[in-house]
Amino acid sequence: MPSGPLGAAIQRGRALLVATRESLPGHVGNGLRCTSCHLDAGRRQAFGSWVGVYARYPQYRPRSATVETIEYRINDCFRRSMNGTPLAADGAEMRDIVAYLWFLSRDLPIAPPPAGNRLQQWAALTADTAAGAAVYATACGKCHGLDGQGTAVAPPLWGPKSYNVGAGMTRVRTAAAFIRENMPFDQPGTLTDQQAFDVAAHVSARPRPDFPDKIHDWPNGDAPPDVAYPTLAAQRKSAAAPARAHAP
Repeated sequence: MPSGPLGAAIQRGRALLVATRESLPGHVGNGLRCTSCHLDAGRRQAFGSWVGVYARYPQYRPRSATVETIEYRINDCFRRSMNGTPLAADGAEMRDIVAYLWFLSRDLPIAPPPAGNRLQQWAALTADTAAGAAVYATACGKCHGLDGQGTAVAPPLWGPKSYNVGAGMTRVRTAAAFIRENMPFDQPGTLTDQQAFDVAAHVSARPRPDFPDKIHDWPNGDAPPDVAYPTLAAQRKSAAAPARAHAP
């Protein structure tokens, strides 16, 4: 850890990410912290790790169809996963959060995310929400609550205090990848791919806060297949299909 002002900023940034609700109550609208998804203060080498993230921004992301800065990406999480409001991009809180993310990436080369088929591995599976509910009751409910509303040791997974429908974790494949690598918290990796996929489908099907801006996601019409809400681009594409089918 560097000494002086830089080290102090890094430590404050970590504290904001670990105790987000308590530190930034005006920007968090639910019962989560940033480290609810990014475990071990973002240091766990699994899905959700922050190690190397700073070195991969700016980057183009299809969801916004723009080149996003790391500040943009952080605020997108505040709006979606935290169901809250953005931080000032040039404010002290954002500066300190970015300093912590830099610290976790300080020895890594600037490079795009590694290529892989992490989400494609789920394409061949068919979700069974009833089976997912049964696995949830035995493997997840002890920490997250049988009603999914969270406990003192784990965040809510659905309901008014959970992440909203625009969050990445509502995508079944994304949630399944996180669950398969990280859950149950005390026995990570003990669920099979099918069990993780079923639990993800069960959780994603439960009610949660809306995110009105979701309609503008993937404006180029290239949304992944597990996005569970309509977008304007998808609606335009769907409306154009019958016209093409009937064209002479």
